[in-house]
Amino acid sequence: MSDNGTDLTTGFISSSAAILLFGSNYVPLKKYNTGDGMFLQWVLCAAIWLVALVANLILRCPKFWPFAMVGGCIWATGNIAVVPIIKTIGLGLGLLIWGSFNALTGWASSSAFIFFFIKSEIPNNTYSVDTAPLMTEHVTDEIQDPCPGHSWVDNLSTVHSRAVGCSLAVISGILYGSTFVPVIYIKDHGKRNDSVYSGASQYDLDYVFAHSSGIFLTSTVYFLAYCITMKNNPKLYPEAVLPGFLSGLLWAIASCCWFIANHSLSAVVSFPIITAGPGFVAAMWGVFVFKEIQGQQNYLLMIFAFCIILTGALCTAFSKV
Repeated sequence: MSDNGTDLTTGFISSSAAILLFGSNYVPLKKYNTGDGMFLQWVLCAAIWLVALVANLILRCPKFWPFAMVGGCIWATGNIAVVPIIKTIGLGLGLLIWGSFNALTGWASSSAFIFFFIKSEIPNNTYSVDTAPLMTEHVTDEIQDPCPGHSWVDNLSTVHSRAVGCSLAVISGILYGSTFVPVIYIKDHGKRNDSVYSGASQYDLDYVFAHSSGIFLTSTVYFLAYCITMKNNPKLYPEAVLPGFLSGLLWAIASCCWFIANHSLSAVVSFPIITAGPGFVAAMWGVFVFKEIQGQQNYLLMIFAFCIILTGALCTAFSKV
């Protein structure tokens, strides 16, 4: 009984930490020039892999299952769209939509459609002198591109920008929701003597290094393909390196907490909780700091959707506890 109580405590503490970090990990990037996001993606994934490497060493290098990398490949593919999403519909609304579709298999999935009706206020020039970065930015005397943060999303009309942002958020959410499938598959088949995965670890955190290796490998392939497409003239943004690395560190720590929560509570319980919570945290950033979501009608829609999400997540969690 005490072991069960310890598992529940560990699981809910890990879930809470994951929610806070997942909801805040893109905040350091919000007011920095990230361009089309491809360079940022690679920096962020490099940080994720380094954290996973440290975790792997602490765990004394458990057996590496290459199939677990597939989940990381899926996540990295969905994460490519993060920068365009933030530029088109904002951090808060973007995370709300992709978080809801991330939990599509849970009871809260129907609330995702409510978020399409919430309007976010995204300025046309997201890199202006009126926005102070959350991290200190050093001014240099070098001649810079007059529109350094310009990317393809900046050419979209308001209607098209919103449609593209919401669509990308949906796709990212669906991909994010599939990242744990390979690990779950390995664990389930690890209990069978006739399986190639026989004897595989049942401790979820043992797979974090393989998962993160898939993330870094995939992001590297995408970045190289991007460099080739750009004829070896990729858009690099040095000022995004430290914020991007910090964002990756926060995400990686949150991911480790999620793996721990999966083991302590089971994925059936942790998944709806952790996918629902970050949207609320990100929305608070969007409302109180970045002013992306404004107006009484939008606030009421957001609160209503959150009530549905919270109800579904709690019902799912307590039905299995």
